Amino acid sequence: MEWLLGSSWVVILFVGLLLGGLWIPFAMGAAASLLLYTTNGWGGFTAYGLITWGSVNSFTLTAIPMFILMAEVLVQSGVGARVYRGLAVSVRYLPGGLLQTNILGCALFSAISGSSVATAAAIGTVALPELEERNYDPKLSAGTLAAGGTLGILIPPSIAMILYGSFTEVSIAKLFMAGVLPGLLLAGLFMVYVAVRALLRPELAPRKAMAAQSALMTASQLLPFVTLIGLVLGGIYFGVVTPTEAGAVGSALSLLIAVVWGRFGWREFQIAVRNSTRVSAGLLFIVLAAYLFAYAIEDAGIASSLTEWFVGLKLGRIEFIVVIFAMYLVLGCVIDSIGMMVLTVPLLYPVLLEYGIDPIWFGVVLVVMIELGQVTPPVGINLFVIQSIWNGRIGQVIAGTAPFVLIMIAFVALLTVWPELALYLPSQMRSG
Repeated sequence: MEWLLGSSWVVILFVGLLLGGLWIPFAMGAAASLLLYTTNGWGGFTAYGLITWGSVNSFTLTAIPMFILMAEVLVQSGVGARVYRGLAVSVRYLPGGLLQTNILGCALFSAISGSSVATAAAIGTVALPELEERNYDPKLSAGTLAAGGTLGILIPPSIAMILYGSFTEVSIAKLFMAGVLPGLLLAGLFMVYVAVRALLRPELAPRKAMAAQSALMTASQLLPFVTLIGLVLGGIYFGVVTPTEAGAVGSALSLLIAVVWGRFGWREFQIAVRNSTRVSAGLLFIVLAAYLFAYAIEDAGIASSLTEWFVGLKLGRIEFIVVIFAMYLVLGCVIDSIGMMVLTVPLLYPVLLEYGIDPIWFGVVLVVMIELGQVTPPVGINLFVIQSIWNGRIGQVIAGTAPFVLIMIAFVALLTVWPELALYLPSQMRSG
């Protein structure tokens, strides 16, 4: 226990710097640098060169800018709006109307965005004016968009899963496939909740006549998008391409779709590339700091000591999982999603292996817990994304999202009881 008290300052410093407003890589780099110095003196800083090169010189991490570019191209071309209109016609007879379109739109867009924030912003920008015009309940409308946006890091491709896989050396392709069934099921649970609310209180989602649209017109709005998703995920599942190659193929196809099917010129291309570069650079800077932090805690013996301490507590497997879940629920309220991942994964991964917990299953559960952090105050970023593109109050967004938070907590319990939800598709892959 002495090692825990002696090294807890590292975590306290990191969390304190984050809460003070310091950007993740600087907070993590400062904590790691101090730990390296206290462990090895000035000689500890010789690790900087090797880690700086080794952390970002990764074929796997190349997938991140590829998937971000794919999403940005489709956003800038206005393709998202056409997909939303096509989905609105397809689900117009379901209880909840456009609220169901919000969730389906988020699920569909998340299959190319890899980011919850991008998903919530893209669908929310299109959906909110329509919802306000039709007098939908503002709280429930905001809740479906904030919660639906979280599907962006569960349904592949997922940037969070790429980061988790790079930290743990778990197959990215298998992680992607592990997120498919849970992501679709969680979207289905959201839709069932919306349907029940709309049936019990029809005034929450007023029915309004929608212009007739032929099946051919609807298909023309959805088919290119669905084809892109099918080619990217199908190629990964059948072992035709690696996740990185799938990102490159998806980026090229998204450019073709944007030019033929959307409004995409030189100006939109420049914006897409600039946004992709900025987001990718920020994420890779975080990766560098995370590798430095992981090296520092391993070098100081913290990870191995934590493993021995947990094993010494003689917790059962379920008890250990419950403790980890509770920890993530608390962390999600005060630390953003990427910070939560890079802080905990290097520490917890050796303990998971000691308890015989499947790292692919845990990767899916971790992503769901990170999703919870994105919709729980005070730092739930999806809450603020929706509030920033809407004229409502943040309190309304939080109130509308609360029932979806409870659904996600129940869903984590379901994944724990029925791990095959996450593990079935990876077990059927032709190659990992």
